[in-house]
Amino acid sequence: MELDPDDIFKDDEDDPDSEFYQQRESSKEFMVYLVDASPKMFSSTCPSEDGKEETHFHIAISCIAQSLKTQIINRSYDEVAICFFNTREKKNLQDLNGAFVFNVAEREYLDRPTARLIKDFDCIEESFTKDIGSQYGIVSGSRENSLYNALWIAQALLRKGSAKTADKRILLFTNEDDPFGSIKGVAKADMTRTTLQRAKDAQDLGISIELLPLSQPDEEFNVSLFYSDLIGLEGDELAQFMPSAGQKLQDMKDQLRKRMFTKRIVRRITLSIANGLSIELNTYALIRPTLPGAITWLDSVTNRPLKTERSFICADTGALMQEPAKRYQPYKNDNIMLSVEELSEIKRVSTGHLHLLGFKPLSCLKDYHNLRPSTFIFPSDKEVIGSTCIFIALLRSMVNLKRFAVAFYGSSSRPQLVALVAQDEIISAGGQVEPPGMHMIYLPYSDDVRHVEEIHSDTNAGAPRATDEQIKKAAALIKRIDLKDFSVFQFANPGLQRHYAVLQALALDEDDMPEINDETLPDEEGMARPGVVKAVEEFKLSVYGENYDEESDTGNGKASDASKKRKTAAENAAKESANYNWPDLADNGQLKDLTVTELKYYLTAHNLPVTGKKEVLISRILTHLGK
Repeated sequence: MELDPDDIFKDDEDDPDSEFYQQRESSKEFMVYLVDASPKMFSSTCPSEDGKEETHFHIAISCIAQSLKTQIINRSYDEVAICFFNTREKKNLQDLNGAFVFNVAEREYLDRPTARLIKDFDCIEESFTKDIGSQYGIVSGSRENSLYNALWIAQALLRKGSAKTADKRILLFTNEDDPFGSIKGVAKADMTRTTLQRAKDAQDLGISIELLPLSQPDEEFNVSLFYSDLIGLEGDELAQFMPSAGQKLQDMKDQLRKRMFTKRIVRRITLSIANGLSIELNTYALIRPTLPGAITWLDSVTNRPLKTERSFICADTGALMQEPAKRYQPYKNDNIMLSVEELSEIKRVSTGHLHLLGFKPLSCLKDYHNLRPSTFIFPSDKEVIGSTCIFIALLRSMVNLKRFAVAFYGSSSRPQLVALVAQDEIISAGGQVEPPGMHMIYLPYSDDVRHVEEIHSDTNAGAPRATDEQIKKAAALIKRIDLKDFSVFQFANPGLQRHYAVLQALALDEDDMPEINDETLPDEEGMARPGVVKAVEEFKLSVYGENYDEESDTGNGKASDASKKRKTAAENAAKESANYNWPDLADNGQLKDLTVTELKYYLTAHNLPVTGKKEVLISRILTHLGK
C-alpha cells in the first residue's frame, strides 16, 4: 500500500473533492488595495512608535505589506490586487491615466499573494519615484479624474467570482479628505457626481468600499467633506467612523502572523427527532487548536516528498501477499475469520447521527458539564428540504420554554449524551452579533464528575473565612488590574508566531528573523503603576499584617511532594540533556533517530510541553533551537 505524505499531512481543505475545499472556494475573498500616490502622501508625516517621522505613503505601504504576510499564512487562497492612483505612469487593462496596477511578471493583476509579490512590494518605495512617479491626477482645468479611474479599475478587477459566494472589498488609503477641493463650479459638481455614481455602481455589484484615512498631526481627516457620501456614512456611523478607522489601521499593522480561522463546516449530521422525522444539520467548530504543520519528509536529492510502502510477507514461504491477513476469533475448535470491514462493523456502537431523547429545564445544566469546547449547529436544506423550518420551530420553543434538548451522539468508539442549548439571534446597531442556532455541549460520564473535598489541617476548626476588610481590598485590587473587554483572541500564541516568523524568513530570504512579541508575558510596566502597587500592598497588609516577612516565610515553607517530584524530574532531565549535542543533531537531521524519552529530556530541561507524537516533539525542539 502506497502512502503519499501530501495526502497524509495536508489539511482537508486542500482536497479538491472534499466539502472543505468546496466551502473554501465558495468563501474566497477578493481585495483591491487602492493607494493614493499624490505628492501630499509623500510630504505629510507623522511620528512612528519609535519616534521617527514616517510619510503617509510609507505607512500605507507597510500596512499592506504586513497584511499580505498575514494573508499568505491565514488565507493564502484569497486573491489581492494593488493599485496606485495619482501616478505619473499608467499600467492597467483599461489604459486609464493616473492609475498603476502593481504586480509581478507572469502573474495576473488579481492573484493569490506569493513570496515574490511580497519581496518585490517591500522594495517598491525605493524605485517608486523613478519607475511609477507621483503627480496630482485631479487638477483645475483638466477633466482627468484619477479617483474615478481607480474605482473603475478596481471594479473591473473584482468581476471574478460571484458576489453571492465571494467577499469583494476595496480598501482605500488616502490623506486627502477633499479630492476635488482644487476645482470650482460646475466641473467640481460634475466630477463629484460621476465619482459617487461609480462607487454606487460598485456597491450595487456587491463590492464593499472601506476607507482608511491618514490624518495630519495638526488636522484631523474630515470624512464629511466627500468620503461619507462615497462609502455611505450618516448619523451615528459618521461620528464613530474616525475612531473605528484608526483601530482598523492599527489592526492591520498588529495582525502579522496571527493565524485566525473562519467558522467553517466540520461535518454534516442528521438529527432524528421522532417517528421517522429527521433534519439535516451543519456543525461548526467555533474554537479549534492552532498547531504548526506536521513534518513532511523530503528526499535529500530531489527534494520531493517521500512515499512510504507497506507490504505483507508470508512468514512460511516468504512470498509477497496481495491482501492483508484476516484476523480470526477461536470458537468451538474453529477459527472464525473476520475482515477489517467486518471488525469495524462489529465495533460500531453509534451511526454518528443525533437522536433526540427529550428535554430538560436549563437549570439542570451546570457549568461543570461543559468539559470541552462545544460545537455550533445550524440547519441545512441541501439534502433534506424543510430542515430550516423545523429547526426554527424547535429553537423558538426551546428559547421560550427555557429548555435544552438531550440527545444521543458519538463516534463508533465514544458514544455519549449531548445537550443542545438554543441561542437566539443577537442584533446590535452594527448588524448581527451572534447568529441563531444551537450549541452542542458534550455531557460528561458519571465517572468524569469529581466532587471537591475540602481538607483542612485542623479538623476541629472551621474553614478559614476572609474578613470584610480583606474582601474590600481584594475587590479594589481586582478592579485595578482588570483587563477591559478581555478576549483570548487578543493574544497570539508565541510558539506559533516564532514558527511563522521562521517560515517568513525562509520564504523571503531574510537575513534576520522578525522579532516576536510575546503577548502572554505579564505586563511589568502596567503592574508597576503606582495605583496597582498601592492596591497590592494594601491587600497584602490586610491578609498578612504589618510584620509579615515574605522571604523568610518562603524559606521556611515546605514544598509539596508533587513539586519536589517535578523539581527532581527537571534536574534529571537537565543532566541527561547535557549528554547530547542538540544543535548538531538538529543540523544533521538525527533527531528522528532518538527515542521519545530522549527527546523529552530536552523538552523537560527547557520547561517545554512534552505532549504529542514524536514528530510534534521534534518540531517543538527545532522551533526552540530556531532551526
